Amino acid sequence: MGQTVDKEKLIALLEPPLRALGYELADLDAHAGRNGLLRIYIDRVPGGVTLEDCERVSNQISAFLDVEDPLPGSYVLEVSSPGLDRRLRTLEQFERFTGEPVRVELKRLHEGKRRLKGEIAGVAENAVLVAAEGRTWRFELGDIAEARLVPQFGKRSGD
Repeated sequence: MGQTVDKEKLIALLEPPLRALGYELADLDAHAGRNGLLRIYIDRVPGGVTLEDCERVSNQISAFLDVEDPLPGSYVLEVSSPGLDRRLRTLEQFERFTGEPVRVELKRLHEGKRRLKGEIAGVAENAVLVAAEGRTWRFELGDIAEARLVPQFGKRSGD
């Protein structure tokens, strides 16, 4: 089994250099241990991310990570675009994708629900608003375990 990785600490470490390169850290996955992996999802608005962007970030961040050494042991670094079913983790991301379909999984039951599929209705203070089942649901950002856009083929979102 892999070792526990502090995802929030990694995000705090990686956001500044990525921002300096002109990219947003959309999200990341990290697993330490024998098969260590650090997968960074980057975005750039407007325009999105190309293969050349991923290569550039990989080269720049690899050197940064060699100095910072944030994961114990060896690991593979992967840089990718967030994809059509991108995860949303910040209020800014939810706000940017207002009006888009979303699947939300909560950390615990909320009014009998743990999963909900609807449309992002916006943000208010530290909360995400989701229109689903004929009403608007309000979730604190910290109560969301995972939120993903639901791909709509034939339509490009976020640009």
